[in-house]
Amino acid sequence: MEDLIIGSHVSYNKKEGLVGSVKEALSYGENTFMFYTGAPQNTVRGPIDENVVNEAKKIMKENNIDINNVVIHAPYIVNLANDKEPEKFNFAVNFLKGEVSRAKKLGINLIVLHPGSHVGLGKERGLDNIIKGLNIVLSEKEGPVICLETMAGKGTEVGTTFEDLKYIIDGIENQNRIKVCIDTCHIHDAGYDLNNFDEVLEKFDKIIGLNKIGCMHINDSKNEINAHKDRHDNIGFGKIGFDNLMKIIYHEKLKGIPKILETPYVSEKEGEKDHTYPPYKFEIAMIRNKKYDKNLLSEIRNYYK
Repeated sequence: MEDLIIGSHVSYNKKEGLVGSVKEALSYGENTFMFYTGAPQNTVRGPIDENVVNEAKKIMKENNIDINNVVIHAPYIVNLANDKEPEKFNFAVNFLKGEVSRAKKLGINLIVLHPGSHVGLGKERGLDNIIKGLNIVLSEKEGPVICLETMAGKGTEVGTTFEDLKYIIDGIENQNRIKVCIDTCHIHDAGYDLNNFDEVLEKFDKIIGLNKIGCMHINDSKNEINAHKDRHDNIGFGKIGFDNLMKIIYHEKLKGIPKILETPYVSEKEGEKDHTYPPYKFEIAMIRNKKYDKNLLSEIRNYYK
């Protein structure tokens, strides 16, 4: 069994459902993947077809994709930190409950969630609201695990420090259902120096514990450290750099943890038209080869032309 568990964000649509997501992941040479159960910017969700799910599981099994490494990402408009308007907070809680239910039907055990933004209510109240909401969502002893994503710190986002996440985790009653998703771009943008990743990991271990890492998002960053902006870049083309990202991806202490790329599509202007191409097949090949390819972006454009 391969040590490196790597994939990317793939699409999920009404027509093909999970089967389409698996096929897209396989076309990029992946052994895991992440998807939204609907559009990331809204909460419209369709029914789940059991036959499609069973077909997807069969294809995964045939291609050595362990469904336990597959990740659902909750839409980023769900904000548990905001209880300024009770109906919005209740909607977020109920939507997330539905997302957990969908994950169960799909057989997926990992759900990544942006902790939320306190929208001027103050960080402590925001964090307490997240705890309150998650304890309702995770009231059953067993079920999918929610992985709180490390955030870059734009606006009033919470979850930008390991201490924030520790505070939330400590307040969760069902400890077996809460973990963390480390996003490399976000922690860089939040001020953690990935030139010294061993120290960052040691800090995480001391504050939260390595056993609480459920999955990782592997992204380069367009910004300098501590920019609090959250703009992803392609692997090796940003301010984190290829060598640092490789040290993270292949770190001995992070073996067996699913690593997901959310790097930007490569764009090209042709006359009046803008074309965008998925980079994942090429970035994953480069990661497996462990050798930086400075011509990667033009190779992607040429491939998809």
